[in-house]
Amino acid sequence: MKSMGRRGFLAAATALGAGAGLSTYAVASAADGNKTPDTTPDTNSDIVLRDRDLPFIGAEETFSTPALMKMNSINKDHIAFLEEIGLADLGERRIGDMDAGGLNVQILSAHTPSVQNVPGQRGIDLAYRLNRQLAEGPIAKYPGRFKAFATLPLQSPVAAADELERSVEEDGFLGALTNGHITKKYLDHPDFEPVLARAVALDVPIYLHPGYPADEVFKIYYSTTRSKYTEGLQDYIFSGSGYGWHQEVLTQCIRMITYGVFDRFPKLKIIIGHMGEGLPFYYKRILEDMGEATENSLEKPFAQYFQDNFWVTTSAFPQTELLDLLLQFISVDRVMFATDYPFADIKAQTDWFRGVDLPREDKEKIAFRNAEKLFRMKVPVK
Repeated sequence: MKSMGRRGFLAAATALGAGAGLSTYAVASAADGNKTPDTTPDTNSDIVLRDRDLPFIGAEETFSTPALMKMNSINKDHIAFLEEIGLADLGERRIGDMDAGGLNVQILSAHTPSVQNVPGQRGIDLAYRLNRQLAEGPIAKYPGRFKAFATLPLQSPVAAADELERSVEEDGFLGALTNGHITKKYLDHPDFEPVLARAVALDVPIYLHPGYPADEVFKIYYSTTRSKYTEGLQDYIFSGSGYGWHQEVLTQCIRMITYGVFDRFPKLKIIIGHMGEGLPFYYKRILEDMGEATENSLEKPFAQYFQDNFWVTTSAFPQTELLDLLLQFISVDRVMFATDYPFADIKAQTDWFRGVDLPREDKEKIAFRNAEKLFRMKVPVK
């Protein structure tokens, strides 16, 4: 079976009866749209109703197209399931879900692995068409409700840099999103310096989304020869959302610091999702060991790069204990809200965050103000 994105495997697992759900989070809905802040406990859930007037920008919100789903799916059932959850819907259904959850803006990105591993002119053309489809479609039709990260043909780095510039300058895109390794290379590889340099010149961020491992890594880390345990899609989920994805992004972050990306591009802005992809748990250990190992090679202390060059989103991890841990190490000025729609429920996550016990100023920063500042945008007034 050829590899495909995490979202595809989770959807396929459900479609094929493998028992994998799209979301592990079951948070009761509580907000009712009242604009007055309220701290009355909800008798039907553990959520505390407060900050119901809080607006939200969602920084990791996924879309697809029929062509992209066909390219990245394993069978017709899988495509049908992606259609069922509304992955390709960029109209009233998506807007309705946003309104129901109080999500003012979605920053759209193409689902894993997008087109970054499509070589040559075909990849260049596909990326351009996807970006233009967004600009001419939902972004134009629903002013202010949708923004986007560019899809880039990363196998052609110079063309990818050019498409990043075109999409930012002509279409108003906010940066780019990548999906794991690009044919066994990460962004610290010299091949991708044109893309990083262009992002810095444009002053836009790159969102590091997970991707599946190379075949050799998959076979060593995430598979077995014991036939009893190789049925279904468990190996692929293990290498993806079940574990591997989060390690993969964190590995790429450490590579970028360790191998001097931010010394060469000190103003490069990187976003990672899923409440830091395990970074809060490993933070002290990483800094202690890697800080000592790199003290003679890097221009700054290892920890400083996380403070200077990274932003973190909450996407699909509405867990207060993880947010609390993240905020011990990463400034509240560098944390942004995201939902990972349509693979996680918008309202469950906005309700969760409304109930988080943080100062109102900090909640506004995470919900929308940090995104406004980073992306130089404003939440539209309803």
